[in-house]
Amino acid sequence: MTDIRPISGKGGSPARWGGAAALLCLLPFAARAQEAVIPVQLVAVQFTTLSAELPAKIDRITVKEGERFKEGQQLVAFDCVIQRAQVDESSTILAQAEKAKGVYKRLLELNSTGALEAEKSASDAAVAQAKLNSARAVASKCAVTAPFSGRVVEQKARAFQYVQVGQPILDILDDSALNAEFIAPSSVVNSLKTGAAVQIAVDETKKTYPAKIARIGAKVDAVSHSVKVTAEIRGDYPELMAGMTGRLHLGSP
Repeated sequence: MTDIRPISGKGGSPARWGGAAALLCLLPFAARAQEAVIPVQLVAVQFTTLSAELPAKIDRITVKEGERFKEGQQLVAFDCVIQRAQVDESSTILAQAEKAKGVYKRLLELNSTGALEAEKSASDAAVAQAKLNSARAVASKCAVTAPFSGRVVEQKARAFQYVQVGQPILDILDDSALNAEFIAPSSVVNSLKTGAAVQIAVDETKKTYPAKIARIGAKVDAVSHSVKVTAEIRGDYPELMAGMTGRLHLGSP
């Protein structure tokens, strides 16, 4: 057995040397523990801002902040009397054009008119159909429906308010699936693999949840020497909400 003795001299007593050695042994573990504490924030997989697609007055908003809605549910309705009147007008013009088209077609069969007149009537009917399609497309913007099921985050406009094209009305999100986003030091990126298991400790719930690495950023930030990473929360946890914060633990708990 090798005989290990403390170094004598001006370096201090053996007790001091042993304490310093113990501290040096603990430094790597302290550094690793410090690196393991990575702040995370929960975000919704789907979120968007619903905006007006035509200038109009809001007739009603069917949901309030925090309320849930289903995919395809009408969330906003506009006062579209003019747009609907344009649809009716275009529909009447199309009916007249189609009737004229049929008459000229019959006359052409009886050699009672020329081909040019028959072609013009067919062209007029096609133009009338295009105008009706355009009017219907505009009228279809008179209601905003939910692109997915979720909840209302913020209401940015009110009923009876006149809005312009592109003006935000509702912020919505889908809280059925949440991701955890965090900024990882570039020094640990090589140890993170897509699909790897991680643990997310959420501050608000005081619980730890299983997750897996979904995406790793394609570029290291030159200033902070970090990479954005996204992890998917695995499982259904109704207590979790977008915006909650926590910490990341790599590997098994």
